[in-house]
Amino acid sequence: MKKFIIIALAFLPALAFASNIKLDKANYDQADKASLQNGAKLFMNYCSACHSTKYQRYNRVAEDLEIPDDVMQANLMFTGADIGDLMHNAIPDKDAANWFGAPPPDLTLTARVRGADWLYTYLRSFYKDDSRPFGVNNLVFPSVGMPHVLEPLQGSAVLVTETRTVKGEEVEVAVGTQVDSTGELTAEEYDDAVLDIVNFLVYSGDPVKLERHRIGYWVLGFLAIFFVIAYLLKREYWRDVH
Repeated sequence: MKKFIIIALAFLPALAFASNIKLDKANYDQADKASLQNGAKLFMNYCSACHSTKYQRYNRVAEDLEIPDDVMQANLMFTGADIGDLMHNAIPDKDAANWFGAPPPDLTLTARVRGADWLYTYLRSFYKDDSRPFGVNNLVFPSVGMPHVLEPLQGSAVLVTETRTVKGEEVEVAVGTQVDSTGELTAEEYDDAVLDIVNFLVYSGDPVKLERHRIGYWVLGFLAIFFVIAYLLKREYWRDVH
């Protein structure tokens, strides 16, 4: 029974963020260093004030993403931390809880928990909602408790609905958002920027993935060669026995 309860509790966060909105495919590329670098830049400039990635270190990210330490310190570190420190956010949890109702979650593993497609769709699904504390809501995460920090890049969006018949009654159903032209980026450029952020967060959740895959190919090659040697040795041994 205890084991069942623990497993159920582990899935509660995912269930809490469930949505009927179809998720868009995030076609990220972990081998694209330019995308990862831009994703790190956007994350640190727009997200890291509230959200930490406290299971990473600045110098490890700089090394993996091929960012010189001096560039990392000058452009992507805003808390006075040292290059070898963990990547904490700039706001104390107590203050963040007072402002937002709860401390903003650490995002190191969010891509592994929610999935890249969820993140990609979520960051492109904010819309104006004057009933919410920060004036925005989200199709993927209804009643979201954070502002749309990327609005200067995307522009302001409004909810798009259509009338559908549900159980014999006509109801208004949310089908998407429509963005105005006030953003710094075009729609395509904004999608690319969001994809870069998602790419960076996927890397954050599994920074050794590419290295693990690279080593895996060598291991499979070794096993293939060893199998041939073992098979020839077996044939030679049993020939002498018979």
